[in-house]
Amino acid sequence: MPSIVGKRQGGKTYYYLVESARVDGKPRIVSQQYLGSAEEVMAKLTGASAGEPVRTQHKRFGDLAGVWSMLERLDVAGVVDEVVSRRSDATATVGTYLALATANRIMAPCSKAAFADWWATTAGSRWVKIPHAALDHRRFWKAMDRLGEDDLRRIETELGRRMVTEFELDVSGLVLDMTNFATFIDTSKDRAPIAQRGKAKQKRTDLRLVGLGLVVTRDAGIPVVSHAYGGDRPDVTQFSTVIDELVARYQDLTAQVESLTVVYDAGQNSAANHALVEDAGIGFVGSLPPSDHRGLLAIPKTRYTPVDEDRYPGVRCVDTEVTALGVTRRAVVTYSPTLHAKQSRGFDQTLAKARRRLAELQARLARGRTRRDRTAVEDEIAAICRPRWVGEVLTISLTGHTPAEFRLAWRTDQKARKRLENRFFGKRVLFTNRTEWTVAEVVAAYRSQSEVESGFRQMKDPHVVSFSPMHHWTDSKIRVHVFYCVLALAVAHLMRRQAEHAGLHLSVRELLDELGGIQETVLLYHDGGKGRPRAQRMLTETTPTQKQLAELFDIHRYAPTR
Repeated sequence: MPSIVGKRQGGKTYYYLVESARVDGKPRIVSQQYLGSAEEVMAKLTGASAGEPVRTQHKRFGDLAGVWSMLERLDVAGVVDEVVSRRSDATATVGTYLALATANRIMAPCSKAAFADWWATTAGSRWVKIPHAALDHRRFWKAMDRLGEDDLRRIETELGRRMVTEFELDVSGLVLDMTNFATFIDTSKDRAPIAQRGKAKQKRTDLRLVGLGLVVTRDAGIPVVSHAYGGDRPDVTQFSTVIDELVARYQDLTAQVESLTVVYDAGQNSAANHALVEDAGIGFVGSLPPSDHRGLLAIPKTRYTPVDEDRYPGVRCVDTEVTALGVTRRAVVTYSPTLHAKQSRGFDQTLAKARRRLAELQARLARGRTRRDRTAVEDEIAAICRPRWVGEVLTISLTGHTPAEFRLAWRTDQKARKRLENRFFGKRVLFTNRTEWTVAEVVAAYRSQSEVESGFRQMKDPHVVSFSPMHHWTDSKIRVHVFYCVLALAVAHLMRRQAEHAGLHLSVRELLDELGGIQETVLLYHDGGKGRPRAQRMLTETTPTQKQLAELFDIHRYAPTR
């Protein structure tokens, strides 16, 4: 039965409407609603106006509440705290700090020095009880220093298990890929051997890099295994480490590793890597460079049959065998007119660039003022024709015996261009041991690589679920940063997947924008005394989509009650 109780706070009594019930045989308060001070209760009973607010505040609510509900559903803080204990002098647990960092990385990535200012713009302090002083970046990193590489691996394994069971993820097909991220570590810092210069996929050759391998589900691209490595190491050298970790974790979920199929691209191909996959007894779908298997490309198009006109209109294939990487396995050669058109447009751009550079060289030689010998000029021509297929299409002639006499001429061999298009454009060679699958299933598996590529693009978005900025300059801090960035990607994609299942087809950014539109307005009243102003909180009006998302992520449990 409901009753009204008073609580003394700061020398004043405040009243609440409470309802009690027996829980485990003991009386407990199961619901509580704030009514206010005696004056406020009297004003409400008599219908008196609360007066005009002296000022207002606006807090971010919906996006943080949605993210936090997912973090609590996975019990991120609890899982972390099971692995590593808090410092005796810490004001918050390591798990709480990691959950906060993940939420920030999803919503508004910023440095830990700016974290407290960002947190003040949100309504999170109402349900995350943490002192303001605890948000200092030095305290955060003191807590994170307790997380070693083995701790992070144990936490990731447990969280991956919870994601699979809680959200019923299909892990029979997983996609593997690798990339790297630029850091802003000073060159002179030597405490981060994981950050090295290498082949920068973001084209930042002036910065040190951190490599990241991800294994994600084909269902919504949820990361289940991550591996950080030195930015100077080629991706192919990290394949065995990721596969070993993946197989070990998969065995935690099911005893039958044969049901696992790993999808990866040709960049991971090597005889040693493939032998590892074969020895593990798992399924695979990969690809082979078409130029290495010209016999397959020579198969006449009359032998090609449609893959699946409903799912892949216009895509045709030949189902055959190929010997590669030390084994003979099933090969599916596909032809896509869409891919053909894209490759043709791309090659046109490459040719146009080569022609411009040749025209510049031609004009320079025609002026007769070059001092370079023939070998140097031929090296420049070779560099211009180095991009793939350019040398097969452009016919180039260099005449003259002295620098002043050098003359350059070239033409485009249209017949060679036609032969090139017929031979290569639009074709892929897929490589698999799944002999029982239909061709459409093999193609679908290979195309699921877009899920991990989408995850990498998301992590390179500077506004939401972003890997950058990263200014950390020790290995331990970088590994922690990588961990909560990957966790942020997992949570964001789980949210997108949940919305998708509810019929809301939104990108991660669109979903967060919709939730972010649900804000908390704080009206501050002052009676003229010396005390703190009274606060009345309410949520902004919501659209139908926002209402659906609010129910989907159960954010009302974080809503203000007064």
